[in-house]
Amino acid sequence: MNTSLAYKEEYLKEELINGQVVLMSPQTSISHVKIIDNISTIFNIFLKGKTCQSFPDGVAVFLTEKDYFVPDFMVVCDPEKIKNDGIHGAPDLVVEVLSPSTAKRDRTYKKQVYEQCGVQEYWIVDVDSKRLEQYLLQEGQLQLVEVYSVYPDYIWNKMTAEEQAAVPLELKCSLYDDLLIKLEDVFERVK
Repeated sequence: MNTSLAYKEEYLKEELINGQVVLMSPQTSISHVKIIDNISTIFNIFLKGKTCQSFPDGVAVFLTEKDYFVPDFMVVCDPEKIKNDGIHGAPDLVVEVLSPSTAKRDRTYKKQVYEQCGVQEYWIVDVDSKRLEQYLLQEGQLQLVEVYSVYPDYIWNKMTAEEQAAVPLELKCSLYDDLLIKLEDVFERVK
C-alpha cells in the first residue's frame, strides 16, 4: 500500500459548489494556517462566555441544496444552526483565506451564495499581499467597506506621517461594538 496516497485520500475535503463536488487540497501554506490560527485565537478569547461560537477550517456550512462550503473560519450566533455534522444556515461572519486554487471562487460564486443566504460579514484574506477585505451585508448585498493592508517596512518608511495616519491599522467587526482587531495580530508570524 502506498502510504502517501492513503494519507492524501484520508484527508481530502470536499465542497458542493453549484451542485458539483469539488475536492479541496489538503495542503496549505504555513502562512495560510497561521492566519486562520490567529483569527481563531482572537475570536476564541473575545467570545468566551458569549452566545456566538467560532469554528475554524474543517467545519462544513450547508447553505442551499446545491451548496455546502468549508470556510477557513466562521462565527455563528444562532445555536439552532449548529448541528453535529456542521452549520445549517448562514453564519454571521465568514472568513476565506485565498489560495491559488480557490481565489476566483471565493471572490465570485461563494461570495454570491454567502450574500444570498444572509451572511452579515465576509472577509477575504490575501496571504501574499497581507491584505484583508471586509464586506458587510447592506441592502441584501455584500459591499466592500474597507481594505486593510500590512505594508512592508520599505514602503511604510517612505510614507509621510500624514499617509501613515490615513492607513487603518485596526478593523472593527460589525457583529460587536467592542471588538477592535489589530491587523498586525491577524498577520502575526506570517511571512
